[in-house]
Amino acid sequence: MDHSVIQAFSTFTENERMINLMNEKLEEWYSMYFPELKTGSPKSYATFVIEYGKEKKAADEKGLEKIFSEYAKHVAKIANESMGADPDDKEYALIKRIAEQELQMIELNDKILEYIKESAERLMPNVTAMIDYKVAAELLTKAGSVEKLAMMPASTIQLLGAEKALFKHLKFGSKPPKYGALFKLQEIANANREDRGRIARVYATKLAIAARADAFSKNYIADRLNEDLKKALTRNKKHDNNQKQ
Repeated sequence: MDHSVIQAFSTFTENERMINLMNEKLEEWYSMYFPELKTGSPKSYATFVIEYGKEKKAADEKGLEKIFSEYAKHVAKIANESMGADPDDKEYALIKRIAEQELQMIELNDKILEYIKESAERLMPNVTAMIDYKVAAELLTKAGSVEKLAMMPASTIQLLGAEKALFKHLKFGSKPPKYGALFKLQEIANANREDRGRIARVYATKLAIAARADAFSKNYIADRLNEDLKKALTRNKKHDNNQKQ
């Protein structure tokens, strides 16, 4: 199952890059006809192009609610007031085909994520109970297997995903990285910049124990580890506050 999760995560990552690239090209092309449309969502943008891209001013608020929810009224307004013309049939057929292909890739990635979540939680019940399953799958992919992840010291787990930054540090003397894939955890990403490294270190320490349990003992100890993690983070926060005072 290690190999299957790793391959699934690698496929998801590459597919996500392709989705972002296709969305970028789709927006560049269709923006000629609807320059005011900015969704921030590849799925919403592609769906609009398919449903209303040929005649955007025909889009009604009720129909747009299925795509944009509470922003439907705004999209209906800017569509009606848009300075852009509508594409001809031949060009629109191509634009629509790109949007349809993008939606198919998004649907595929959703299915891959379902598989990753289910498989990662069975393979690494302790690790996935502590962190997001996608971050867990990325750590597994970087390590190569659950056993290899379990054999790594916490300091190495902390930097998994920061290989390029570590190489620059070793070769050119740049600042050493303080975290890799763990930065994707909200607790680290939302923390103050000066606190992120310490929080990542706390997480890595507990994850190293969780990985060993998943790989060797097969005992479920995540509840205790999560409790220990909360206490460690609280102590770390109190120590930082005392230093600042």
